[in-house]
Amino acid sequence: MITASKLKAWSKAIAQPATEFDLTPLSIIAGEIPSDLRGTLYRNGPARLSRGKQQVGHWFDGDGAILGVHFTDAGVSGVYRYVQTQGYLAEQSKDAFIYPNYGMTAAGAFWHNWLKSIKNSANTSVLALPDRLLALWEGGKPHALDLNDLSTLGLDNLAELSDKQAFSAHPKVDPVTGNIFNYGIGAGVNATLNLYRCDATGKLEQQNTHTLSGLPLIHDFCFAGEYLVFLVSPVRVNLAPVALGQKSYSDALKWKPELSTEILIFDRDSLALISRGQTDPWFQWHFANGYVNEDGNIVTEFTRYDNFDTNQYLKEVASGYTETPAPGTLWSLVIEPQTAKVISNQQIADACGEFPLVSPAKVGKNWCYTYLNVHRTGVTHGEELFNAIACFDRQTGKMAIADMGENIYPSEPILVPTQDHPEQGWLLTVVYDGNTNSSEVRIYQSDQLAQPPVCRLALPAVIPHSFHGTWKPQ
Repeated sequence: MITASKLKAWSKAIAQPATEFDLTPLSIIAGEIPSDLRGTLYRNGPARLSRGKQQVGHWFDGDGAILGVHFTDAGVSGVYRYVQTQGYLAEQSKDAFIYPNYGMTAAGAFWHNWLKSIKNSANTSVLALPDRLLALWEGGKPHALDLNDLSTLGLDNLAELSDKQAFSAHPKVDPVTGNIFNYGIGAGVNATLNLYRCDATGKLEQQNTHTLSGLPLIHDFCFAGEYLVFLVSPVRVNLAPVALGQKSYSDALKWKPELSTEILIFDRDSLALISRGQTDPWFQWHFANGYVNEDGNIVTEFTRYDNFDTNQYLKEVASGYTETPAPGTLWSLVIEPQTAKVISNQQIADACGEFPLVSPAKVGKNWCYTYLNVHRTGVTHGEELFNAIACFDRQTGKMAIADMGENIYPSEPILVPTQDHPEQGWLLTVVYDGNTNSSEVRIYQSDQLAQPPVCRLALPAVIPHSFHGTWKPQ
């Protein structure tokens, strides 16, 4: 049994299900709101990790809740709402977990799982469209929400998705055309990779399919100018025990380094496969970005792990106590697109980090600054969540860090670029303060991370550690 003395401060943020709040004016703790910061910050993450005496099996199982922070001329207001999915409502009525999930099987005999679909937790990311917000999840359709009050409007099929098609959690928006690129995995003995291109309103315009080898875990892909790049890590689901309700997906995932990492390169317009290849085995959750360099080669940047221990670490997060080290670092992979031949593959930063992002103006283009979460100096990764944000300068190889102090945990930093600089501006992060058991929004000047935030805004309730977010300009 884990004693209270062993628990780190971050565990308090997820010890109880999160409390919703309606649209509420936010008070300033310190500093001033930048006069040119107008729009909305949205964040999504698992907010309920227990019901009654039941605990989820994995951090990925928690019910999704969305935070919206609206910056207007009249001031700043916040709203926090659970996504009212069918599974959430059914389990709320029974006050019990009744569906299988990524890290859970349904309670009772195996046929309880066999007859139930996995719950759409709507807990991973968000996509802001002109008329609605999409709450995204790995294995199903998105849920549409009202942009202002975050009320749930229902499942969204983007005008074309079939009942069996998923729309994954990491779409890429081309800053030039507004086109939205994404994919979804269709489960099977040999899974189907469904590729999508949508217009700027979210309407599906083009799709294609590709058959994969086995059932891999693909969480993200890279949009690199003319190409869509997938790095398929050597993790495979043993589907039979999942289908029979004997194991969860997480427990059925196997690390198979002998398979190597598969490289798949698709054309952005036709979504047709251009080339495929293989390289060293590793695992990655997230890409920072990609582009085509002056030699015509694809440059990708991502957080790389030596193996799949990261899944065990993330499983432990849900318990409030972690002990499995699973450090990931930034790597750059250069690929010849017509052959998928690896030109170079190297680590570019030593710091243990995750959730790498670039300016929305630089998605699919060459860029200078990668923003991400890292650890404070001297912190042991296996015991702590990320407790600093950083800016990695790809030209100098240097990393600037905003160290917020002990027991303070920021979310993935979201850049809002200024009009005169496409890669710098205001860096927004939602922070949990384990010293006071409270949450706030902090705004940093992106090129002055060593300085205190320019503004801190108090939130009405604790916001559990979240996964991904976005900024929608006013």
